[in-house]
Amino acid sequence: MATSMGSGARWLTVVLAASGLLPAAQAQYYKIGTPAEIRESARTLAYDLMLFYKGNQSGEIPGILPGPPTEHKGDYYWWEGGAMMGTYIDYWHLTGDDSYNAVVTQGMLHQTGPNHDYMPPNHTASLGNDDQGFWGMSAMLAAENKFPDPPEDKAQWLALAQGVFNTQAHPDRHDGTCNGGLRWQVPPTNMGYNYKNTIANACLFNLGARLARYTLNETYAKWADKQWDWMYGVGYIDAADYRVYDGAHVEANCTDLNKAQFSYNAALLLHGSAFMYNYTDGAEPWKSRIEKLIEGMKRDFFPDGIAYELPCEGRHGACTADMLSFKGYVHRWLSVVTQIAPFTRELILPMLRTSAEAAVKQCTGGASGRQCGFYWSEGVFVDPAVDKTSGAGEAMSVLAAVSSLLIDEADPPVTNLTGGTSRGDANAGSRSRDGPEPLAAITTGDRAGAAILTILLLGSSVGAWAWMSLGD
Repeated sequence: MATSMGSGARWLTVVLAASGLLPAAQAQYYKIGTPAEIRESARTLAYDLMLFYKGNQSGEIPGILPGPPTEHKGDYYWWEGGAMMGTYIDYWHLTGDDSYNAVVTQGMLHQTGPNHDYMPPNHTASLGNDDQGFWGMSAMLAAENKFPDPPEDKAQWLALAQGVFNTQAHPDRHDGTCNGGLRWQVPPTNMGYNYKNTIANACLFNLGARLARYTLNETYAKWADKQWDWMYGVGYIDAADYRVYDGAHVEANCTDLNKAQFSYNAALLLHGSAFMYNYTDGAEPWKSRIEKLIEGMKRDFFPDGIAYELPCEGRHGACTADMLSFKGYVHRWLSVVTQIAPFTRELILPMLRTSAEAAVKQCTGGASGRQCGFYWSEGVFVDPAVDKTSGAGEAMSVLAAVSSLLIDEADPPVTNLTGGTSRGDANAGSRSRDGPEPLAAITTGDRAGAAILTILLLGSSVGAWAWMSLGD
């Protein structure tokens, strides 16, 4: 017969629980069964993610997460601050909660650099094309979501995205090696300058596709076509099964293909392809490309319908801090695909729902009992300390997965003909360089509407893959 616990034992249990010496209860904190529950869960997740950010505190730098690790300042490189700003722009758009809008605007504008193209002097010397591209895509997102415009005397969202595009499309960033394509790094002195990778080229492709749709300027669409054709032609997009590989080196004329597969590469190509599909009124070959990329995403990155980072997730601690944020971008980008390429809804939305349910199930850690880890498919919380990070990437990913469940209630990305308010500047970025070939004239509708450590682990075995740090 069981006996009741004495008062002394009860007191000891309370003390141990308060001290963290007893395991926390593994009850699921977040509910996402209804839109109201999703909003409430997203609100708490957004609050907890902001705890990792110091840029709105006195003496700190707006726009960035603590870092970079190369200077022993924190776990995060410069680009991830831009990705976090984009996550909060989507959060506001999907939930209507404007609690963080002022922080986002401050951070986005602080990091533009003197020429308003996301090449700030503190980071130009170690700049990757992908780093700059993430900030540019967040600016583009602000224009598409009608995020509140900056003050009149500040750089505007659309113009910032155009500034990034113009600097990346400039001939100085392209050469004849590998028959074209962007290098990973911008300064020739950077380690990794000899590497041409998918993410750098996918960012330019994605910006071109979105700017084409927003402004109706064909020049942007031609660049998107050019970028796709190059990645496909060099084999970064596998013609047989649409696996998306990481990159290759110029010394080998990009024939030493590194077949590491990262989820954000495939998702970014899918996202950009959907914008091209929409821009071309559903024309081929974009529909077929979307279908093949979705098939590849489900096969490689959503086993059992749950987001999974293929090259590293099976081994706790094997993923870098960068990789720990990829699932969130995948959820955000795929949800938008369902809006601008509606035939994909039945293919994508059930997958995003299953994945989000798994994500919140494991958010049972920390003193709050709601901290999120990275290993969604395992169903239990794994402390981010296992991966030697503070957990911002993990928190960002779950926030994105949850808030993206509201995509059917949100307006699709606008254009300068469908209510966009962000002012553009076709010559943005020209103060950093001379700019690409002149764009076709944009009508007044555009104004009214519209030194990094690199570790290469190349090999032929199944477990061999390369991680190119995205840089600070």
